[in-house]
Amino acid sequence: MTNSKIAWTMTDEAPALATYAFLPILRAYSKGSGIDIELKDISLVGRIIANFPEKLSADQKITDYLVQLGDLAKTKAANIIKLPNISASIPQLQSAIEELQAAGYDIPSFPEEPKNDAEKALRERFAAVLGSAVNPVLREGNSDRRPAASVKKFAQKNPHKMMKDWPKSGSKAAVVHMDGKDFYESEKSTTLGKACDVKIEFVAGDGKATVLKEKVSLLEGEVVDTAVMNVAALRRFYGAQIDEAKKQGVLLSLHLKATMMKISDPIMFGHCVSVYYQAALDKHADLLKEIGANVNNGLADVLEKLDRLPADKKAEIEADIAAVYETRPALAMVDSRKGITNLHVPNNIIVDASMPNVVRDGGRMWNNDDQLQDCIAMVPDRSYATIYKEILEDAKKLGQFDPSTMGSVANVGLMAQKAEEYGSHDKTFEAPANGSIRVVDDSGSTLLEQTVEVGDIFRMCQVKDIPIQDWVGLTVRRAKAAGTPAIFWLDEKRGHDTEIIKKVNQYLPSHDTKGLDIRILPPQEAMTFSLKRIRKGEDTIAATGHVLRDYLTDLFPILELGTSARMLSIVPLLKGGGLFETGAGGSAPKHVQQLVKEGHLRWDSLGEYCALVPSLEMIAENTGNEKATVLAETLDAAVARYLENARSPSRKVNELDNRGSTFFLAMYWAQTLAAQSKDEAMKARFAKVAEDLGKNEAKITEELLAAQGKPVDLGGYFLPDPKKVEAQMRPSPTLNAIIDAL
Repeated sequence: MTNSKIAWTMTDEAPALATYAFLPILRAYSKGSGIDIELKDISLVGRIIANFPEKLSADQKITDYLVQLGDLAKTKAANIIKLPNISASIPQLQSAIEELQAAGYDIPSFPEEPKNDAEKALRERFAAVLGSAVNPVLREGNSDRRPAASVKKFAQKNPHKMMKDWPKSGSKAAVVHMDGKDFYESEKSTTLGKACDVKIEFVAGDGKATVLKEKVSLLEGEVVDTAVMNVAALRRFYGAQIDEAKKQGVLLSLHLKATMMKISDPIMFGHCVSVYYQAALDKHADLLKEIGANVNNGLADVLEKLDRLPADKKAEIEADIAAVYETRPALAMVDSRKGITNLHVPNNIIVDASMPNVVRDGGRMWNNDDQLQDCIAMVPDRSYATIYKEILEDAKKLGQFDPSTMGSVANVGLMAQKAEEYGSHDKTFEAPANGSIRVVDDSGSTLLEQTVEVGDIFRMCQVKDIPIQDWVGLTVRRAKAAGTPAIFWLDEKRGHDTEIIKKVNQYLPSHDTKGLDIRILPPQEAMTFSLKRIRKGEDTIAATGHVLRDYLTDLFPILELGTSARMLSIVPLLKGGGLFETGAGGSAPKHVQQLVKEGHLRWDSLGEYCALVPSLEMIAENTGNEKATVLAETLDAAVARYLENARSPSRKVNELDNRGSTFFLAMYWAQTLAAQSKDEAMKARFAKVAEDLGKNEAKITEELLAAQGKPVDLGGYFLPDPKKVEAQMRPSPTLNAIIDAL
């Protein structure tokens, strides 16, 4: 019988570094079990190399593993362990390209401002690498995301220490959003009665039509939306909040997702930069345009491009930018020591990772003095801003949440086949002038049309019918299994949600819902309902669309568990395979920075450990491989011991880090394998491993700790040197000898 295959993704930053420590152990333990672990490089540099092979040498080229995995995800054989990856912003893409070029890879530079058709075509090719390039390809199923029972139990018994009290004297913190002319208000939606092809075109005031996208093929029953963000209203909103923050004496912060929403949100980010720094940027507008400064890439891009100017002119503009801070409110800081603000780089503050921290930190963010201070958090579009407003106001009124007693909000997410906003990138456009943008079918009929003003952001989104049916069924199954209420977070006042509500009501009766509490509530009311239960220690299931799935599965786990990386994320694929996601990587860059600075990697691979259990269980279920059953059961028991013995990485240097945690997981797993009685051959094989790891525990931990406390050279950030990384992530000769002997 052929071996079953688990595809393990090599991604970026901290999760990629941790793979160097854990993967050799996983391969050694699974050897002889009928399971092969195949490494698939879908990192940012891997994606760039795969997409631009023309001028590369044979040894530089790599397979396009993302395409390969995308095809695999559409088969029953799929068994993919997907680690967090970079959803690249343009600054990240440019940095990765620079590293590749410096290493001798003949990769073209990214054309920020295409000057001809060739550069426009090149920019289009890079679009396959930017933003959420990975997830829409692999997510051929809907998401079942929840804390593993052992993880939740441990978190309540050993609550994390990061929660900060809300000030008893009162808080000026607020979540603010637009009250009109946003995506929420403008959204129009329809469900297709039959399959068709459509095109998207801009119609100018004189009636002349220009095709923006030539062809989109739509299926019968597919829900299609269009929406527009009016940038004039957006800029007025930013201006009003800048004034309010100054008046209130609070920090100003902007919360978008410029990585996943790689077209729309960088534009919205850029408008905030240009409004906040308007006095300086308008004064030097012509010169800044000449040197290619792009506010969509943040203030950092403007400052970097100043190097192209004579020293005196550069100093003049820098002084004018510095003068802005005297009349504007203080900005929330990303790194006060380096002067990096909320508006420096669009990928520094991502809403789903940043807003939970605002709640966790008592309505505050870090100021320029490295102190926490009340903030106004701008989340411009109302589609989801209201959920953050609701939880912020709840905490202001009732106080901080208690990780030792609070309940959970598991999530069933509608995300299969590029569902909703995250599939809109190739259908998002800036209006070139006043007019309208319309979606026209192949018979010439207009399906949807939006009036636009110059610079407005138009997007078209889709969600197919089969994923919706699957999502409804998965919600019912989870509600049954968990015995808790399930809430569809859908707003009947929003165009898209109105169509989805119809489908939920159509498909629910085909399932046995007897005795289940299943409701449909607008997001704000669903949040209120869930928070009441959380504070009573009760659990709820949130059935949401793709973006809310992202937001909620960071928000609640960060409050409950201290990190969303500890969530169990199972994606039952539509064709029968499985995608097992290992947590969120929003904090991964800071982990790498700490490793480089002081040799300590605090990334917790618990998400990877937990994801492996259902992956192995699926092999056992599909093939009858009893060794896979044993590996799954013993790994699950080892994870419980890992948690009970508090072997998670510390945040502090010269204490246990990812490498030490990986060792203890390996030791507990070996001991559990040696103690089981279902498979005598595995019992005998791991008896000596368990003995050797146990008797050498002190020596191994000493060798691992000795690797900390000094700067580390990885040979690159996006393109690290594999030999240097392996040396850093496997620094214990004793541990290596035991594992390699297997």
